[in-house]
This record gives sequence, C-alpha cells and structure tokens, in this order.
Amino acid sequence: MSTNLMSQALAVDAARRARAKGQKPVALWLTGLSGAGKSTIANALELALVERGRHTYLLDGDNVRMGLCRDLGFSDADREENIRRVAEVAHLFVDAGLIVISAFISPFRRDRAIAREVIGNGAFIEIFVDTPLAECERRDPKGLYGKARQGLIKNFTGIDSAYEPPVDPHIRIDTLKDDLPTAVARILDYLDKWERA
Repeated sequence: MSTNLMSQALAVDAARRARAKGQKPVALWLTGLSGAGKSTIANALELALVERGRHTYLLDGDNVRMGLCRDLGFSDADREENIRRVAEVAHLFVDAGLIVISAFISPFRRDRAIAREVIGNGAFIEIFVDTPLAECERRDPKGLYGKARQGLIKNFTGIDSAYEPPVDPHIRIDTLKDDLPTAVARILDYLDKWERA
C-alpha cells in the first residue's frame, strides 16, 4: 500500500447510517462446498429479510467472479484474493448500514478468519452450509463435479483442492435434515437474537 494515502474524515459515520436504516448491520457469511445450497439459502434469506423491511445486499460467488474478480483463477492464491476482495466489499456494505449475505465456498479457514477481521468480529456471522461431498456430487447442479472427476477442471474444491469446514460456526445448516424454510427460519431466529444482544 502506498505511504502517500491518508484516511479521509467523513461527516456521516457507520452508526448514523445504521440508525437511518433502522437496523443493525451485519455480514452473514455462508460457506460450504459447491452444490451445498449456499446460493439457494442466501436467495431465500434475502427475500425473507426484504419482506421484513430490511435493507440487504447479496454477494454471490459466481456473480462476483463474473465482475469484480473476473481476473482471478482458482489457485490457492487466487482463492485467497477472491475472498479478500469480497470481505472488503462486505465491510463497505456493513459500514453503509446493510445486512450483507455472502455466499462463497471460501474453502480455507485462514481466509474466512481474514474476512472476519476485515468486516469486524462483532458484525460477522459464519454460517456453515454442511452438505456431504457425496450429496453435492449427486446434486451437481452445474455439472462441475463431473468435469472435475474427468480432470477437465483443476483445483476443484472437494476433489483436488481442500475444503476446511468451520470449527465453530455461529450456525450450522445440515441440508440433509433442514429443508429450505427451516434453514431460513433458523438463520432469522439467530439474527433476531443477535440483534437484541
């Protein structure tokens, strides 16, 4: 980073932005394997929050990869940079007073820890969408596991690149037991309690 940069003082701070929106800003960070159900849950969750009158923004892995991170591949270093960029964007949105829903594989614990640090520990809720690899392969909504098994995709999480599950997530969604309405309800319930704390 350049030593010639200085932080600009702003007239409106994060607390004032949050008060204007009447909500407690937070980043809800969904992590899990490809095909685990992160995007499906994130979409349903955002809809439920908007129906409650909340101000939200959904950052989805594929969508971010087509824009902000289109210059990145899937090496470990590129995955790290992808999550760093997303964390910085989520931090800005939280600062703007929004409830941010981030749906990313984010396979490495160290990268999720960095995201938590960037966003702020008090505004970061980690949600592990826990779906076994065999079930993700059975679903394979994008046909990616099949390509990875054929060697057509390299560094694919769960096949030839590691996924490190969260050790102690705030919420664990077991998609073999929790249907979509149950998953969303569990997150909303946690969020309600978190906001009152």
